[in-house]
Amino acid sequence: MRSRTRARTRTAPRVAAVVAALLGLLVPLLSLATPAQAAATGIHIQNGRLLEGNGNDFVMRGVNHAHTWYPGETQSLADVKALGANTVRVVLSDGHRWTKNSAEDVAGVIAQCKANRLICVLEVHDTTGYGEEAAAGTLDHAADYWIGLKDVLTGEENYVIINIGNEPWGNTNPAGWTEPTIAAVKKLRGAGFAHTIMVDAPNWGQDWQGVMRANAQSVYDADPTGNLIFSIHMYSVYDTAQEITDYLNAFVNAELPILIGEFGGPPDQWGDPDEDTMMAAAQQLKLGYLAWSWSGNTDPILDLAIDFDPTRLSSWGQRVFNGANGIAATSKEATVYASGGGDTTPPTTPGTPTASDVTSSSVKLAWAAATDATGVTGYDVVRVSGTTETAATTTTGTSATVTGLAPSTSYTFAVYARDAAGNRSQRSGTVTVTTSSGGSPAACGVGYRVTNEWPGGFQGEVVIRNTGSSAINGWTLRWAFPSGQRISNLWGGTATQSGAEVSVAAASYTATIAPAGSVTLGFTATKGSTNPTPTAFTLNGSTCSLS
Repeated sequence: MRSRTRARTRTAPRVAAVVAALLGLLVPLLSLATPAQAAATGIHIQNGRLLEGNGNDFVMRGVNHAHTWYPGETQSLADVKALGANTVRVVLSDGHRWTKNSAEDVAGVIAQCKANRLICVLEVHDTTGYGEEAAAGTLDHAADYWIGLKDVLTGEENYVIINIGNEPWGNTNPAGWTEPTIAAVKKLRGAGFAHTIMVDAPNWGQDWQGVMRANAQSVYDADPTGNLIFSIHMYSVYDTAQEITDYLNAFVNAELPILIGEFGGPPDQWGDPDEDTMMAAAQQLKLGYLAWSWSGNTDPILDLAIDFDPTRLSSWGQRVFNGANGIAATSKEATVYASGGGDTTPPTTPGTPTASDVTSSSVKLAWAAATDATGVTGYDVVRVSGTTETAATTTTGTSATVTGLAPSTSYTFAVYARDAAGNRSQRSGTVTVTTSSGGSPAACGVGYRVTNEWPGGFQGEVVIRNTGSSAINGWTLRWAFPSGQRISNLWGGTATQSGAEVSVAAASYTATIAPAGSVTLGFTATKGSTNPTPTAFTLNGSTCSLS
C-alpha cells in the first residue's frame, strides 16, 4: 500500500521565535524592477499579476491532489471541477523519495486537467523540508526532473504552471533557500522553459522567518522572463488576521506575484490557522489560493472529501467549497477553455425555490432541476435585495439549507444553475421567507480592535466570547458605528448594515460557541477622517461586556 504520508510534518517553531520573527520582519521589499519580459505565449506575469495568454487576469481557486500516492484516483479532477474549482495542484515525485511519475503519467495528468477545464499546477514533493528532513531531495534534482519532461510540457504553457519543488527547505538555516532557488529557476530557463514557474517558501513553506519575503525581489530578478510567482503555505503559523494580511500585502505593494499555494483550516498541535482571513484577504487582493487537500491525508482532518467521495465533504471541505469567499462563490474558469469553440450555452433556468423548515437562523430551499446539453454541475443560491445579490450557498443537488440568518428577518432567495464550462443560467423566480424569532439570551463578552488602517479604510476584528455555562447555538451580534464607518466585506458571519447599525448573523461554522469558547469575525470597512471604536455590543439581544 502506498504511503498516505502528507509529508507536511513541520518542526514546531517556538512561539516566541515565531512571534518575534513575524513582528520583526521590517526588511522592506524594494519597488519592482521588472526583468525583460519574454513574449507572452501562455500563462504569464505582468505588473505583479498572473495573466492568461490573452491578457485576462487569472485568479486560482482550487485544491491540492495527492496524485503520486493515489494514482488510481483519476476521477478526482472531474470531482473538484464539478464543485467549482478552476485549478488543481498535483503532487508528483521525481523519484528521489517516492515512486517517480513517468512522462506518460504526467502527460495523462495534463490531459485530464484539460479535459476537465482546469489549470494544472504540477509540483515535485520530494524536496519537502530539505536541510531538516533527511529524506528530502534538492531543488537541483527537481529541476533535472522537469527538464526530463520537457517534451511533455512544451506547448502546454496555456494550461500548466511548474512548481519546482514543494516546501524546499525546513527550519534549519532557511537562509540557504535563496541561492538554490535562483539556480533552479535559471536552470529551467536555460533549458528553454517558457512556462510560469512557481517557487515555494522555506520554513516548510510558511516562511515564518521571512527569508522569502526579504529575498523575493532578488529571486524574481533572476528570472529573465519575469514569469515567476511566489507561493506561501499558510497553516498554524498564520493564526491572526494581521500576520496574514501583512504578509500578502508586502508582496502586492511591491508588485511581486504571490498566491497561497497551500493552506489549512483545522487546528493542529501548534495552533489554529485563521482560514477565514486567508480566504477573505485572497479575495480582496485578487490572489489565488489552493486548499490542502482533496483526500487521502494521514491526518484525515485535512481531507476536503472523505474517501475521495465528492458527496461526502468534510466540514473543512464545506468551508473551502461552499463557505464565505469559497471556491463555488469566487472561482472563474480560465478563458482559454472558452476560446476555440467551447461550450457557451447556459443551462435552462431552474424552478422557483420553495421554502420549508424555517427557523430563527436557517431555511431549507428546494427547486426543480435545470437541464444542460453537457450536464448541470451545480446550483448557486443567492439572497436578493432590490438589485443586489449576495451569495448564500452552493450545492450540486436541488435543495440546500441556508444558515446564518438573523431572527425575525425577511429574506428573498433565488437560484442559478451552472455547467462544467462555467456557463450560468438565468436567475430563477424568487421566494421570500421570514425567519422566526429565536436565539436565547446570551452571557457574552466582545473584543473589538482595528488590525490595519489606511486612508479611507481599515480592517477590524471582533471576538465573541461565551461567558456563560451553556453553549450558544445560533447568534446575531449587533452594534452601531459611531462615525460613519461602513462594512465592505466580513468573514465569519453575514453582515447587514442600515445607517450606523450593524447586524451580523452567524455562519454555519461559527454558529455554536461552547462555554468559555469564542469565535472571531474579521472585516474590512470604509471610514472618514476618524475611526472611533463602537461602545456597545449585543448578542441575541443581551448586552455583552467589553474586553
